[in-house]
Amino acid sequence: MMRQYLGIKAQYPDMLVFYRMGDFYELFHDDAEKAARLLGITLTKRGSSNGEPIRMAGVPYHAAEQYLAKLAKLGEAVAICEQVGDPAKSKGPVERQVTRILTPGTLTDAALLDDTRDNLLLAIAQGDGVLGLARINLASGRFILSEIASGVLAQELERISPAEILYPDDFSHAALAPVKCSKKRLAPWQFDLDSSLQTLTKQFDTYDLDGFGCADMQAAIMAAGALLDYVKHTQRTSLPHIQGLTVEQGSQFIQLDAATRRNLEIDQTLRGESAPTLYSLLNTTVTAMGARLLRHWLHHPLQHQPDIQARLQAVTSLHVQYDALRPVLRNIGDIERMSTRVALKTARPRDLSGLRDSLRQLPLLQQSLQLGDSGLLHALSQQLDVAQDFLELLLTAVKDEPAAVLREGGVIADGFDAELDDLRGIQNNCGESLLKFEALERERSGISNLKVEYNSVHGFYIEISRAQAEKVPAEYRRRQTLKNVERYITPELKTFEDKVLSANDRALAREKALFDALLEQLQPALATWQRNAEAVAQLDVLAAFAERADVLKYVAPEFTEEAGLTIVDGRHPVVEQLTQPFIANSVVLSPYRQLLLITGPNMGGKSTYMRQTALIVLLAHCGCFVPAKIAKIGPIDRIFTRIGASDDLAGGRSTFMVEMTETANILHNATEQSLVLLDEIGRGTSTFDGLSLAWAVAKQLLEKNRSYTLFATHYFELTRISEEFKHAANVHLDAVEHGSGIVFLHNVEDGPASQSYGLQVAQLAGIPRAVVNAAKRKLMQLEQSQVLQQSTAGQGDMFVAVENAPEPELHPAVSELDQIEPDELTPRQALDILYKLKKLI
Repeated sequence: MMRQYLGIKAQYPDMLVFYRMGDFYELFHDDAEKAARLLGITLTKRGSSNGEPIRMAGVPYHAAEQYLAKLAKLGEAVAICEQVGDPAKSKGPVERQVTRILTPGTLTDAALLDDTRDNLLLAIAQGDGVLGLARINLASGRFILSEIASGVLAQELERISPAEILYPDDFSHAALAPVKCSKKRLAPWQFDLDSSLQTLTKQFDTYDLDGFGCADMQAAIMAAGALLDYVKHTQRTSLPHIQGLTVEQGSQFIQLDAATRRNLEIDQTLRGESAPTLYSLLNTTVTAMGARLLRHWLHHPLQHQPDIQARLQAVTSLHVQYDALRPVLRNIGDIERMSTRVALKTARPRDLSGLRDSLRQLPLLQQSLQLGDSGLLHALSQQLDVAQDFLELLLTAVKDEPAAVLREGGVIADGFDAELDDLRGIQNNCGESLLKFEALERERSGISNLKVEYNSVHGFYIEISRAQAEKVPAEYRRRQTLKNVERYITPELKTFEDKVLSANDRALAREKALFDALLEQLQPALATWQRNAEAVAQLDVLAAFAERADVLKYVAPEFTEEAGLTIVDGRHPVVEQLTQPFIANSVVLSPYRQLLLITGPNMGGKSTYMRQTALIVLLAHCGCFVPAKIAKIGPIDRIFTRIGASDDLAGGRSTFMVEMTETANILHNATEQSLVLLDEIGRGTSTFDGLSLAWAVAKQLLEKNRSYTLFATHYFELTRISEEFKHAANVHLDAVEHGSGIVFLHNVEDGPASQSYGLQVAQLAGIPRAVVNAAKRKLMQLEQSQVLQQSTAGQGDMFVAVENAPEPELHPAVSELDQIEPDELTPRQALDILYKLKKLI
């Protein structure tokens, strides 16, 4: 047995091999030790190999899914090795084979997948000056190709968020290192262009790939061929649900780099949590397919305005009917993933019943849908057409509530197969047949207490007391003798026994054969089911958009060909749900008002104001209504953000280095149609360095990039930039001091802020009062010294400059106060001094 195991393990050295033994999957040697550590299962030892005890760990066959799900989340690949031979005919160990391979990017089982997130497998190939990308969602059959410049790989990896990445053994790229997913190197020959072309054309049954629009995308084709081969290797079956591929162009979507996706907290907060985020706010979808599509749409805002307008028009039409649609949508299961499991022949009985029940809802959904003037809703309604023949097949073939697993029986409906019905009849009518047989034997033999019984050891038998033994018919054969009774068998009863005992096994075998045949018969319906799933998902997301617009008081954005961005009373969609009341603010950007320099106190709302502008633009390009009174949006091609402080110490980059790298990316790539958000540029270095950098970056954005820019800063010196550049303007967020505290008004006003209120915020944060008071004294000293005007020989140290600075000339009122001894003054003298001080002031 160990020879057999080691032979199989040698073929899968980098995977955990789940080796079937009876009711357990066993792991041996290093696999056992690793599994015990990862899964928290017991590590044991049994027997020996080369004088060393064989380490073992195992999981029950019936509970394997929960362990496989945990391994998948940890990025481990597992080879499932099953018994394929007949134990009755085997000499030595029963033959075993690896029947399927589970890797993080090729999961399709419901128990192993997150219902709300696509599970993507990505392949990368090096081409002539470009990188070819191919990705597949095996659970839906969606196959997408693209080609990109090497420098934007990090951005694409953040956008795609793959579960597993494949690339040639001789390929390396800095963007791969920080990605937290399973990565697998393949031999370079697996990315051969000719082999890839042959693999793809064979899969799609075409002469070439011209019809898919990718004939000249050699790098992408190489990646696609290697990816498809890998999927076939892991699934050990044909892939009928992968019926074509789509070419994706970068110009289809508003481009968001990795930093922007993180800073906008689209579906993950900066702390790595799933809420509160834009996705968690908008996700009122009622189907798993809709939840996944919503996440995809938020990460892929469209540029093509007719497509955006089609979504907005559909949301408008659904505004008055989403309440009627959602109960029907709620009864629709995950058609996309259930049909995929049918395609891969890994479907379980309840996949078929769930698919059947979901398809029955589609005509109801069509009837509930009021199409209005929406072309998109008309198209989606047509996609809901059911493959009626296959629905009828599911209705007649599968029980209303089938067993969870096929091995339990009770899956195929009564009346579907005559042979199965006969076998079930034998099982169900066994007791009645025995009673009839018993009555006939009593009458024939004249033995009134004759009984026909059954036990698992001896099977069926006739039991007669010893007192009646002389009446036993001659054809009875003794089966067992007990103290007071004798047990017999007859040829007729033996025949009945064989028939009954074999009926259960035969019924299970027949059900399995019928189930396998049913999966084969359903294959032609896959393309229709994929269209159905796509339509349901889109309707669910559009209905969620309509519901959110209604509940949260969003308005339809307006798109114009005229350059610029005007948002009246815009709100941050997430923050307004957490902060009441939320102060709405407006923003106007145009070719004549390109850069807004935003000043104001910490915690005053500068970052919220910038982020809400970007999120409103993003939502509008997703086809969603937006949180504003009016939103007019001209052409936008990219959104950039440089917000917050983070480091990459593992990559050798400090906080300031990360800040400068992200800023450099913006300066190199932002265009006249880009929206740029910059927060506190230059704060990671010394004051003069930082101020100089911030001024130069703003100048570059105004003169060269000419992007729409929101530039938040605490450098008040920068506010003079509006005097030098007419396309720059100052705005600030207001705050007022109240007593010893501060009140944030969160209101955007024209002009620069009067002060930063940093010490007041420090006090709010809990800095000890003594520290705050010391800071106030030092601040007065710094302000009075006017260090900037006195520092003519290089930057120097501000505090040294202050200490060496001449004492400032005191106001006469201060000199007068300095000479007063309050305890020695009479009330009249104090009043006279007060008048004198008033006159001096």
